[in-house]
Amino acid sequence: MLLGLIESDEGTVEIDGIAPRRFIEREGVAYLPELMTLPLSWGVEEALDRLASLQGIATGARLGERERVIEAVGIGEHRGKRLKALSKGNLQRVGLAQALLSPRRVVVFDEPTHGLDPVWTARFRELVGGLRAPDRAMLIASHNLDELERLCDRVVIIDQGRVQRIVEVRTHAGAGGERRWRIQCTAGAEALEMLLPGATRAGDLVEATADVPALNRALAAAITQGTLVVAVAPAESSLEEAFRRVVRG
Repeated sequence: MLLGLIESDEGTVEIDGIAPRRFIEREGVAYLPELMTLPLSWGVEEALDRLASLQGIATGARLGERERVIEAVGIGEHRGKRLKALSKGNLQRVGLAQALLSPRRVVVFDEPTHGLDPVWTARFRELVGGLRAPDRAMLIASHNLDELERLCDRVVIIDQGRVQRIVEVRTHAGAGGERRWRIQCTAGAEALEMLLPGATRAGDLVEATADVPALNRALAAAITQGTLVVAVAPAESSLEEAFRRVVRG
């Protein structure tokens, strides 16, 4: 609907106060689909040249823009290949490259890290950070909650076709309240287990549910008794916690 390809059954969809199709005809939208379905007989450079043409990039500017995005997504070594010779991850990077050809005020990424290795998943986060701007809206559809928590300002949780909850990620991450914690020790895990009601222990790893003040009191008391703590982390991210609560409800 945001891309103007289908109309809503009910209600209205607008971008900057106008219908999506009109907005796109006027300004365009950067879009990365979950799966790229370009003709596999095309070469990498050819595909980007054709897509740059469709995006209205002037002939004289296409070469420069093509080289910029090839460098940005690190596919220089594959530039002479046909798309059918690329791995799933490299084909996804071609898709990301075409989405970056033109600066757009609306950016839509559908499962953008699908097929990417850990190095390029991290690189994608950097690219998204570089795209942030006060006058730009970026939408990411993803099942990777950890990725969304790293990237987004707010997350809409949809279940059964309906909005169930909107999580302000930056605010929610710092919210108080009880949550499950994992505490890794190298000594004295038994003492920490005794200080946290309902805690469980597997060797030097202690898991417990507590709010932040209670957790810190237990840690301080355990450390004075000789416990050595090397890591403290939530058992799940705040967004995973919110999603689980929505699904349970």
